[in-house]
Amino acid sequence: MSSLESLPGYDASAPLLSVSDLHVRFGRAQVVNGVDYAVDGGRTLAVLGESGSGKSVTARAIMGLVRPPRGTVTAGSVKLRGVDLLTLPEESRRRLRATTIAMVFQDALSALNPVLSVGYQIAELFRAHRGLSRKEAHKRAVEVLDLVRIPAAARRARDYPHQFSGGMRQRVGIGLAIALNPQVIIADEPTTALDVTVQAQIIRLLREIQREHGTALVLITHDMGLVADVADRVAVMYAGRVVEQGGAAEVYAGPAHPYTEALLGAIPRPELRGRRLAVIPGAPPDLTGPDGGCRFRPRCGYGVEACEQAPPALAVGPGRLAACHEWKRVATP
Repeated sequence: MSSLESLPGYDASAPLLSVSDLHVRFGRAQVVNGVDYAVDGGRTLAVLGESGSGKSVTARAIMGLVRPPRGTVTAGSVKLRGVDLLTLPEESRRRLRATTIAMVFQDALSALNPVLSVGYQIAELFRAHRGLSRKEAHKRAVEVLDLVRIPAAARRARDYPHQFSGGMRQRVGIGLAIALNPQVIIADEPTTALDVTVQAQIIRLLREIQREHGTALVLITHDMGLVADVADRVAVMYAGRVVEQGGAAEVYAGPAHPYTEALLGAIPRPELRGRRLAVIPGAPPDLTGPDGGCRFRPRCGYGVEACEQAPPALAVGPGRLAACHEWKRVATP
């Protein structure tokens, strides 16, 4: 029996990962404000939004990496097959990290320990969670490096993070995440600052792992083109809230929130060569200020009086939600 199955609340029929009404504060700033989303095995949920929208903080809260005094999870639940991670003792959460849920961090150079070889860092997972000997753990670490396509894996296992290129470091980061075959992988901007060829290789690797193990993938990104290729569902975040959610193809074909529409409109296209690119006017709101009404309204062209009140979470179709009073106007071509 796995450690997850032995915990109170476990329900095999529940979504693999379910986040409900999650709130996170950093001092006076409410950086995550009622986030809801879910993803099941073998599926990919893409979380979209500008920098500062709360995507990465939500992921870190899921992983248990938001802690006082810097940050506090003030409300909500994060459940794996019905087990609420936020109510578990830290030791129980630690046992689930890497074994059941893992994260690929945005900056692999910062995420990796600079004074330990990459082989040692991966081997430590097998020693800590599987109780393997040092020799056997090192052997498994080399196998992981080979799996993520690190050339000459046995020799490179002795190298340090700074001796790898950006793409190779990102592969090592993926290796750390997949080493123990977790059921959920959260990938936070896994292709940032990589050239397009390496980006394609990284995404292909994640997809192969997902197909082989039935892993649930939460892909945090602002690359709208990437999402169109790999995601089953999307959750669009703005100012700490999910403002639209639905099937990727449906949302792309007909956005129902002005922010989603603006993001899609800002994508560079070959047919727009020589023209001025579309931009979203204004700037994201101050998250330390009062939270009254729709926070996108100062940048929105669809505003009405009702927008001064709290934004609704409206069902706009099967499996579709949009936090907009005027969603019908937005969705109408």
